[in-house]
Amino acid sequence: MIQMPSIRVNENLHIVLWLVKDLAWLMEFRLLGALMIAPTLTMAFFITWQCRAERRELVHAIAVILWILANSTWMIGDFYFGMRGHGLAQGFFIGGLSLLAVYYLLVMPLEHWRRNTRATNG
Repeated sequence: MIQMPSIRVNENLHIVLWLVKDLAWLMEFRLLGALMIAPTLTMAFFITWQCRAERRELVHAIAVILWILANSTWMIGDFYFGMRGHGLAQGFFIGGLSLLAVYYLLVMPLEHWRRNTRATNG
């Protein structure tokens, strides 16, 4: 039977991929930077799939996907479109922040309230 790597192992690999992508951006290695988008996003989607059973982790994993999309859009705009693409990147960043805001300001307090209500009434 094949055992899947733990989420932690995948997160650590994901950090390496992301750092290589961003270093390529910083050093203006256009091809390497562009090529690193696919494995970085693939790992982010895989980690998100691994987190699907726990809402808090899932929300954060989706926010990371949006962050990578923003970061990658920004990089591609810098490399190939004369520094344009910041507006699209901004949309991804705002999407990720909005998702986290909804979770922390609405979902999490509601879940906490429901748990307390059940404990009090149960």
